[in-house]
Amino acid sequence: MITLLLDSSGANLSVGLAKNNVLIGSIEQEAFQMQSELMVDAINKLCTDKNINPRDINEVIVGIGPGSYTGVRIAVTIAKVIGLALMVPIYEASSLQIMAGEGSPSVCVMNARRKRSYVGVYFEGEALVDDKIITNDELNKYLEEHPTYLLTGDTKYLNKKSAPFNRFSNMLKYKHKLNKLDDPLLLNAIYLKD
Repeated sequence: MITLLLDSSGANLSVGLAKNNVLIGSIEQEAFQMQSELMVDAINKLCTDKNINPRDINEVIVGIGPGSYTGVRIAVTIAKVIGLALMVPIYEASSLQIMAGEGSPSVCVMNARRKRSYVGVYFEGEALVDDKIITNDELNKYLEEHPTYLLTGDTKYLNKKSAPFNRFSNMLKYKHKLNKLDDPLLLNAIYLKD
């Protein structure tokens, strides 16, 4: 079973390949506003490096947002095209959910601009707080009220350090909790608005 893992909701481009639910290779690189130019090449490079024919992909797991409007659409569109071309299922993952850490609930964050954050709180693949947009002040208050929770994600804009996380490991570990689409045309991105 070959699984393609995709996310481009933030500043990074994330492409992974798994065989029988074990990650065999990945590419993660900063690609802000360049995901469309780099993602297909990254998929091809990874398949070539791991001697995988792209036609042998059996399923796709994709981060569907929230995040950068254009970035989210790129991964979702590529997943949809692969799903249609190969007639394989697609699993939808929150781009925040796949940034959760290990061992404690995680406050998963991404910059939503204008002093706001995309936030979701996850533990063992389950949402404790659904994805939403809040002000950075509200986020800081929430973090003060939950000192044992991990803070994960792209936290530089908050001047805080992220706890370690592995988006590919999370995609694979919690695949059974994700929404599976047998019809790729049903795949849609999540765009959160105020």
